[in-house]
Parts: sequence; structure tokens; C-alpha cells
Amino acid sequence: MDDALTRAGRALRVVLLVALALLFLVPFYLLVRNGLATEQDITAPDWTFFPRVLQWSNLTEVFQDPNLPLGRALLNSTLIAVSTTAGTVLLASLAGYGLARIPYRHANVVFYAILGTLMVPAAVTFVPSFVLVSSLGWISTLRGLVIPTLFSAFACFIFRQYFLGFPRELEDAARVDGLGYWRTYWRIVVPNARPVFAAVGTIVFIGAWNAFLWPLVIGQDQEAWTVQVALSTFTTAQNLNLHELFVAAAVSIAPLVVVFLVLQRYIVAGVERSGIDD
Repeated sequence: MDDALTRAGRALRVVLLVALALLFLVPFYLLVRNGLATEQDITAPDWTFFPRVLQWSNLTEVFQDPNLPLGRALLNSTLIAVSTTAGTVLLASLAGYGLARIPYRHANVVFYAILGTLMVPAAVTFVPSFVLVSSLGWISTLRGLVIPTLFSAFACFIFRQYFLGFPRELEDAARVDGLGYWRTYWRIVVPNARPVFAAVGTIVFIGAWNAFLWPLVIGQDQEAWTVQVALSTFTTAQNLNLHELFVAAAVSIAPLVVVFLVLQRYIVAGVERSGIDD
């Protein structure tokens, strides 16, 4: 009886997970289906699972649209996301390691002050940040789009909690060999902390790729548009090409899907190992 209940419970969980997975995939299906359809197929009253004829030319059409610099926007988003991820991971990991390992009387005060910044709404710092970037002449530049976003209290918190549980024996062995904090960090800690680096890097990359408001305000020239800003032009266009909108949206999320599929196991492992115990 217990075995039958166990099997029934497992089957129910599998069915539930499959149903949730299919529900999660519905938006992606709609992007692909409508992106490869004509305007008539998209707005037709009779729904078909896939158009009778797939319009692969829609893909080239969206890249050739003079009003939508999608190729340039994808390049800008890639540069911004990669630069932001690299800078944030480097700064946050160094801060987290210092707070977790370097003896300092006021380390907890500094840590709680960093956590306090999480309670400050982004709208409070948005205008001062814009004024500072404008005064430095960084409007429509990579510096203006990346540097003000490098600090992440959340990433610092994750790294600090992870390093608190990092085996001290490895660091003690490194110090016996004459390594200081800096060389221990690079030679011992970083190679053995790949899961948390991958997890934080993935989260930061997705956030930087999907950022909209800051790139919209700072990237005022069309050459500085990110993919999210470029997609927003569809909402203000007088003539809306639905198939181009769906194709562009599908192309814009493709890098995120690839990054997530490659690093998804590190996300879980990294978060699991970054407990919240002091």
C-alpha cells in the first residue's frame, strides 16, 4: 500500500512538473510561432498551432529594418552585459572576501551598511546618478551605461556568505606557503568558488541584459541603444509590424536562454552554498 502511494505521489509530481513546464514554455512558443508567421496569420480569427508556411524571411527583415538597429543594439547589450557582469563579480567578490576573512573591527558595521543600501529605492538615487553621469560627459557612452551599475549589495552579500563557509584549511595551507590575502584569493579561493561566481554572474548578466530605464535615459543616441530600448520603439511606432516585434523579441532573449541553460546547475549550487548563517 505504501509503495503504491509512493508511486502515485511520484507520478503526480511528474505530471505537475510537466504541466508547469509546458505552461512556462507557452510565451516562447508564441514568440516563435508569431515570429515566423505573416500579419494575416497572427491576426486571423482561426488559430493554428503553426502557420502553414513558415516565413523565415522575417528574420532577415527585422535586421534590415532601417528604423530598428537591432544588430547594433544586440552588440551594445552584449558589451554592457559582459562588462557589467565582469566588473560586478570582481568588485563584489573582493568586497565579500574582505568582509568574510580580513580581520577588521568595523567589518560588521560596513556589511550592514552595504545591506542597508538594498532598502533604498532605485528612484531615490536615479536623478543624482544621472546628474553625475551628465556632468562627467558620459551620456551615450559605454562608461555611463556600465560604471554606475557596477555596485551590487546583493552580489556582495552572496559572496560574503559563501566565503564564510569556505574551508579555512585551504587558506591556512596557502599562508603556510607564504601567500597573502591577495594571492590566496586569486590562487585558492577563486578556482574553488566557481559555482558561486557562475551563479552571481548569471544573475547579474540577466539583470544587465534586461535593464531598460537606465539605458533609455543614458543611451540617448541611436548608436547607444540597447536591445530593450530598441524593442521599445515598437510601442511608439505608428505602423506596428507584429511579426517583426515577435522576431526581435525572440532574438533578444536567445542569449539569455543560452546562458541560463549552460549555467543553470551553477545557479542552484552557488545559492545553496551561500547560506545566511554568520
